[in-house]
Amino acid sequence: MPTLSRRSALVAGTALLATPHVARAQAAIKLTLPWLAQGSTAYAYIAREMGAFSRRGLNVDVTRGFGSVAAAQALAQGQFDYAIVGAGPMILAAARELPIVGMATVNYDMTMGIALRADSPIRTAKDLEGKRIGAVPTSAEFPFWPAFARRAGINLSSVTIQQMDNRVLERSLIDRQVDAITAIGSSTIPVMQAQNAAHRFIPYSSAGLNFYANVICTRPEILRDRAAQAEAITDALLEAAALQLREPDRAVDMFVRQVPEIGITAGGRENARLSQGLMQATMLAPEAIENGLGFTDMAKWNAMTDLVMEFGAPADAKRPATDAIISNRFAGRIKLTEAEWAAQRTRLAPFGAMLG
Repeated sequence: MPTLSRRSALVAGTALLATPHVARAQAAIKLTLPWLAQGSTAYAYIAREMGAFSRRGLNVDVTRGFGSVAAAQALAQGQFDYAIVGAGPMILAAARELPIVGMATVNYDMTMGIALRADSPIRTAKDLEGKRIGAVPTSAEFPFWPAFARRAGINLSSVTIQQMDNRVLERSLIDRQVDAITAIGSSTIPVMQAQNAAHRFIPYSSAGLNFYANVICTRPEILRDRAAQAEAITDALLEAAALQLREPDRAVDMFVRQVPEIGITAGGRENARLSQGLMQATMLAPEAIENGLGFTDMAKWNAMTDLVMEFGAPADAKRPATDAIISNRFAGRIKLTEAEWAAQRTRLAPFGAMLG
């Protein structure tokens, strides 16, 4: 074989270094979920399974989360390139001046609330006084527990909060270690049902606390310097969310192939089906129906920001400008037809009923 001179070798090496996309595989893009791998955020895995990432030249690693608050912090600290974060915790992070920006809203009700056993004597929010409530401090709903309590007329000093890990949250309620738990309905209800634990749910929205749910987020410098990549990530995730709506059974199959432990038991698969359906029930909103998936109503976002600043933000927090942290730049391009939305309303009605 012909040999290279020292000069030729240096030139060739320089050329390889100048074209890293040819010389070596693309570095993985890191995406974190707000919680465990569940049907409610299965679109992150489905995007990989259906090729929505690879068709756009994306190599994406999806990692489970430990709550939306923790996911927002990890994104801001540079541990991840992208994150799926609840709108409330995202606004709170921005109010604390963490570098975070939203690119699309996936679903429109965070389903924050209080989960109870079906046989609990607690019938109204006021009945929580004097009770022990389990909570995960880094979860999406916990920062707004004081706001819910205030609006519902609950004496906070009479309630005992027991902090715990998200892996034992529902089990603590089932085993009567606590009287109630703060929870995200789309995550907790499937866990309770999979364990045949009869339950009830009091949504925060019953006290007038309404928050959008999952938002596809990144950092401002990524949106500025890697705009094409950010757009591709958003499109891929929304394309997968649309497939979930149109073909829910196939979507669960795809999710299980990506996360095999979900399908080990019938209960795990049923959990995924329920979590997916509950999440999808919150997508039946004018924003998505009239404007396309991912669309954000800026007036509603402003109202959420007011709630965060009043109830969830520290005294020294700064109200983030809506146009600085959320936009519709990449939203609204993936749409369902009127007939498809009509079919979704019928299919998803039972899931909506579970959320109170």
